[in-house]
Amino acid sequence: MTSEGRGSRLGLAAAVVANLTLATGPWLVRLAETGPVATGFWRLALAIPALLVWSMIANPGALRRGIRFWPVLLVAGLAFAADLATWNVSILSTTLANATLFGNSATLIYPVYGFLVARTWPNWPQAAALMLAMVGGGMLLGQSAELSPGHLVGDLLALFAGVAYAVYFISMARVRAVVPPMTALGLSGAATAVPLLILAIVLGERLVPSGAAGWAPLIALALVSQVFGQGLIIFALGRLSPLVIGITLLLQPIVAGAIGWAAYGERPGVPDLIGAVLVAAALVLVRREPKVAPAGGQTRSVA
Repeated sequence: MTSEGRGSRLGLAAAVVANLTLATGPWLVRLAETGPVATGFWRLALAIPALLVWSMIANPGALRRGIRFWPVLLVAGLAFAADLATWNVSILSTTLANATLFGNSATLIYPVYGFLVARTWPNWPQAAALMLAMVGGGMLLGQSAELSPGHLVGDLLALFAGVAYAVYFISMARVRAVVPPMTALGLSGAATAVPLLILAIVLGERLVPSGAAGWAPLIALALVSQVFGQGLIIFALGRLSPLVIGITLLLQPIVAGAIGWAAYGERPGVPDLIGAVLVAAALVLVRREPKVAPAGGQTRSVA
């Protein structure tokens, strides 16, 4: 097997594990005592020191190299701040199914961006994979999604979060062409945490939890979602095409459904199971797809 083939397989494994991990995020947000935007701030603030120390030890000089990309990192950080703020609020303002449905709009936006950058139409396997993913995603959420005036604000916030997440992916893909994943994640996280803290203060949210038990969901978000889950996603950005990254995002509603079943007795129906099979089939179709270079970037990846 070539080094490129091994890199693609490793990237796919990282993206799958990342999305399995990130699916616990909404549950942890609901468990947190702090406000939703403040919860997003702590997710970054508690993770940044570990990410930067890791970067300095594993990749000496990477921080200096990464800072040169500060304009792109700033855009990525602000986009991720917009994503976390609106997504966390939407989790409390609409149904979990609606938040997952609209918040994963990056599933379609990011692959479309990849084809536009490559200036090509998807081939038949790519088109089939994207169609299977869209149908599977719809079936996963079709039973439980509920559109109503009472959920309109939350639905719109979740949709905006999905768009912001796609912008974050596009920006970070450019950085990942030359900067290691943990360095890129730590530097962009600094640009994310500051606006989240300011917004949480402006909104008058509760900033500090009470007691050790109150810190547990925040620490879990920082380590599980940000350092581990988001770190693996950024790692995968340097090795996979936007199409593959977008389709792997649909693993999150599958795992979120399993968490809902275990924690709240939300038993999945037959359409949910069929949807999960279709998403798995889409991943099989795209597992060997070549990586698409980010706009203005390079095709090589930095581990």
